[in-house]
Amino acid sequence: MKTLVPPGVYAPQEDTDLLVGALWDEPLPDGAAVLDVGTGSGALAIEAARRGTRVTAVDVSWRAVCAARLNARLARLPVHIRHGNLFGPVRGQSFDLILANPPYVPTPESDRAPHGAARSWDAGLDGRLVLDRICREAPALLRPGGVLLVVHSALSCPDRTLAHLRGAGLKASVTRRRVIPFGPVLRSREGWLRERNLVAAADPREELVVVRAEVPV
Repeated sequence: MKTLVPPGVYAPQEDTDLLVGALWDEPLPDGAAVLDVGTGSGALAIEAARRGTRVTAVDVSWRAVCAARLNARLARLPVHIRHGNLFGPVRGQSFDLILANPPYVPTPESDRAPHGAARSWDAGLDGRLVLDRICREAPALLRPGGVLLVVHSALSCPDRTLAHLRGAGLKASVTRRRVIPFGPVLRSREGWLRERNLVAAADPREELVVVRAEVPV
């Protein structure tokens, strides 16, 4: 089924596909509780629902919430989609799996809050504006044996993600990688990224990673 993506909502891309692959690697039982945080068009939430899980999806954008609800309805899959900022709408709940494809692109305009479609990718000077919150807050929502799968760019320091999650007592590692050409956003920032020594001048490519973190039983 083709996902409907209105203007201003993040369209499924390479990072989505990478995380979908990691999702299907997980041995989830029927009825497992899954949270897709920052759901966008709902693509990840719908993939999780195809596995017979109980899916809750959250997004801060009302436009994304409406798009995800429509896509879930068209797929004829039950997804509980809520409006709110990250984990705010699900405080007090717990999950077997949390999926996250957050904003992770470093931006030179870090003194201004992103707006419109840019909220889907702009993430502060180091690209970790939302990633660090996920690392701090997600472990408390995972059940024993529960798993967090988060995708982001190598430009946003995967080692820092691993260190945060291991510091919270989780077993964390990078389980998937993919190198892709720069998209339009990174191409527009290529000079700035080179100035910060984040990319090589002759190789404008980006590595995407999936970090898997599990709560010990």
